[in-house]
Amino acid sequence: MNILIKPIVTEKMTHQGETLNRYGFIVDKRANKIEIKKAVEELYGVTVENVNTMRYGGKKRSRYTRTGIIEGKTKAYKKAIVTLAEGEAIDFYSNI
Repeated sequence: MNILIKPIVTEKMTHQGETLNRYGFIVDKRANKIEIKKAVEELYGVTVENVNTMRYGGKKRSRYTRTGIIEGKTKAYKKAIVTLAEGEAIDFYSNI
């Protein structure tokens, strides 16, 4: 099972990475905290202190178009906030 789907690169998460040493990831909905911790440690070679997870349900969206109303739903996902040990860091921009 591919646990880490993608990192969250927003202004808020970048600020938390610089100040609080926390990094965000979109993860598989079935993954638990222990699996997320192992995946981050293997992939980035860092020591993880803490993992917090949040589940987001999809939201209903509707658009008004020329042909009528289009209704849909955004995807549901799970987000993990990973706190690293003191002195460790993850650089998401090194592969660009």
